[in-house]
Amino acid sequence: MRLHVVDHPLVAHKLTTLRDQRTDSPTFRRLADELVTLLAYEATRDVRTEAVDITTPVTDTTGVRLSHPRPLVVPILRAGLGMLDGMVRLLPTAEVGFLGMIRNEETLEASTYATRMPEDLSGRQVYVLDPMLATGGTLVAAIRELIKRGADDVTAVVLLAAPEGVELMERELAGTPVTVVTAAVDDHLNEHGYIVPGLGDAGDRLYGAAE
Repeated sequence: MRLHVVDHPLVAHKLTTLRDQRTDSPTFRRLADELVTLLAYEATRDVRTEAVDITTPVTDTTGVRLSHPRPLVVPILRAGLGMLDGMVRLLPTAEVGFLGMIRNEETLEASTYATRMPEDLSGRQVYVLDPMLATGGTLVAAIRELIKRGADDVTAVVLLAAPEGVELMERELAGTPVTVVTAAVDDHLNEHGYIVPGLGDAGDRLYGAAE
């Protein structure tokens, strides 16, 4: 597994405001969207392309375009939805799938309750969106599902990561073609499985605490 922490002043600036408990949901959604676009720029650095011949107003030339099959973007519901617009802004031709997963707050294990993706992902580059890489269980389960369907190049885009989650992914997904792109790796997880210093529950801060 490859870990890429995006070291950029704009990333750090937006992340600081996201962390602030005074930031309201509308502002949090806007900043998360902007931050994802910055992370997506780094996450798509190795997106597959092919040569294409075009004619400019001046002459004929050769450029590049995204190759087929098109990339697939998969937000993990519900919090991953808040990252979708920022990702497809850079990949407007990508297809979008959905993966619904929920974490048991006692065992901290993830289970799948809904999927909407192609059965065959052979040859596809897949970008998984989840705001927090905390314990790592959710992303490990999600990536295993993608690999099982034939994906051979998976990139997870997360706002924040915890060392425990990174270590679990490295252990459980050893030998798997996975990249994690994040704005920061924080200090640790607390006893409730939250990232410290973190930014709280990303889903609640994006959409409110829907009970």
